[in-house]
Amino acid sequence: MQYNAGHGSENSLAGALLMIEFRTHPLHYRHWRLTCNGPIASLALNVEENGGINPGYELKLNSYDLGVDVELNDAIQRLRFEHPEISCVVITSAKERVFCAGANIQMLGLADHGFKVNFCKFTNETRLALEDASENSDQHYITVINGPCAGGGYELALATEHIMLADDGSTTISLPEVPLLGVLPGTGGLTRLVDKRKVRRDRADFFCTTEEGIRGKRALEWGLVDELVARSHLAEATASRAAEYVRSSTRPAAAKGLELTPLERIITDNRIDYRYLSVVLECDRSVATFILQGPPSSPGQANPDALDDSFWPLALARELEDAILHLRFNEEAIGIWIFRTTGDADLVDEHDRWLIEHHEHWLVREIVLYLKRMLKRLDLSARSLFALIEPGSCFTGSLLELALAADRCYMLNGTHDGTGIPAATIRLTRMNFGPLPMGNSLSRLQGRFLSDPAHVERLEMHIGENLDAATATELGLVGFTPDDIDWDDEVRLALESRAAFSPDALTALEASLRFAGPETMETKIFARLSAWQNWIFQRPNAVSDRGALKLYGTGKRPAFDPRRT
Repeated sequence: MQYNAGHGSENSLAGALLMIEFRTHPLHYRHWRLTCNGPIASLALNVEENGGINPGYELKLNSYDLGVDVELNDAIQRLRFEHPEISCVVITSAKERVFCAGANIQMLGLADHGFKVNFCKFTNETRLALEDASENSDQHYITVINGPCAGGGYELALATEHIMLADDGSTTISLPEVPLLGVLPGTGGLTRLVDKRKVRRDRADFFCTTEEGIRGKRALEWGLVDELVARSHLAEATASRAAEYVRSSTRPAAAKGLELTPLERIITDNRIDYRYLSVVLECDRSVATFILQGPPSSPGQANPDALDDSFWPLALARELEDAILHLRFNEEAIGIWIFRTTGDADLVDEHDRWLIEHHEHWLVREIVLYLKRMLKRLDLSARSLFALIEPGSCFTGSLLELALAADRCYMLNGTHDGTGIPAATIRLTRMNFGPLPMGNSLSRLQGRFLSDPAHVERLEMHIGENLDAATATELGLVGFTPDDIDWDDEVRLALESRAAFSPDALTALEASLRFAGPETMETKIFARLSAWQNWIFQRPNAVSDRGALKLYGTGKRPAFDPRRT
């Protein structure tokens, strides 16, 4: 879906101001067929050729653009929340003799640089959400490749637990971006190939530099797929494999799902308003201020089986995720995101304790996992993150994670004269000690205190305490604590200096500093995405008039600068 945007940057695909929309529903899917049959669901790719998110290209051979991934992301989310009975999801193609040709090359050739990079990031976040469902929700994904599968199509398969390949002499898998396009195979594809599937490096090198791909027995022997099946037996083998996952799953087959109703949002010239979140846009300062409202009431003795999507932690997670994605794609020039909170810290604390108390319930588990994924999107956003903790704030537990995720955190020491509002405090809860890890598998507190892991254990003794600015500083939880006299000037100068820096330099700086500690497949994917794809997508070898992306499909050969840099 496309709407006129108030501040969206000009997209070269359309030459007009368009807003990318992330809200959708299975009734509105144009590219996927979602079918649920008992404990097994099918996600069949059936891309509408003229259904691109922008004009100027056709999505032939099940090639995809951002709109296809928006629907996939929505489907993965709904399967987790709305279908507790689903234990296994089969991803396949609804088209005869073609699985997926990968990301649409004409779309990439027409898109501006920022769109390409954000597209790759969102695509990888979607695949990680799929892997998270398999790992943490016991909802398992298998891929049935029933036709040629290239590029991003095979990358999608790599994100699933089990890959079945039709053995018919013509069905191939390939990552042909290097020989065809002069770019990397999506970064995530390369990393999953050697880190997740542990394909031998020399074989992976051959595979990724072979335009025609690999089929049949060799694909199985090299570990590129898990199962080879004659086309005539594909349906039978798929049913059998899916049934195995169903038997091993602990998904609550008799539970009632929670419907994710349409997300309400109002966009005006300088605001985006949701139920619990408002975003104020100041384009002249390159600033967006997120104002998050705490819960309106206590969860009390709420029954997890009786929840709906208005439940505060879930509602806020949905709203904040939508705002993050909206600003990434539609407000590229706004480089600073400020986080403020309002509300009752006790009520946030009660919600966190309720989530911990009921963590074994399937739906509560999904809500916490969603909060985790939403906060990861924040970590990965190429924006400067500031948290401002003032009187009236409720940076407690799960909301305190926003401050811990920030590049800079300012806490007012004292009160604002004449307001009568007590001094700001912050509060730790159990939610800060493990349930919401970053992509490196560390909590944000563990990442903050890498030099002194025991300090995180000492912080547990302060769970539930209201920590003022002096105590929060002593404990290392905030960075800067101006008093009322200096507050406005210090914050203003910090924001002005930030806005004056090179955005490219800041993206590199922030991505390097946010993920200290151990490396994981997830951090490798995004670090390499930020570094290599960001670089390659701007190089003449890919995007000049004689570059591979521009000339793809024309019959002309690209002209590469032979110098290595």
